[in-house]
Amino acid sequence: MSKITTYFKESVAELKKVTWPTKKETYNYTLLVIGISLGVAIFLGFLDYIFTQGFQALLTR
Repeated sequence: MSKITTYFKESVAELKKVTWPTKKETYNYTLLVIGISLGVAIFLGFLDYIFTQGFQALLTR
């Protein structure tokens, strides 16, 4: 039981050392992640479209 108690005490001590982001930082990082995700999705969708058109052109030749 002593090991479990020590583990939780050390975990709480470590969490007190954490520098948590502010609400504004969290908001900005969230927008950044959404923007990058959309950018990557559009890029991959474009590549998918180009490769699909290329393969269709090869198959219908």
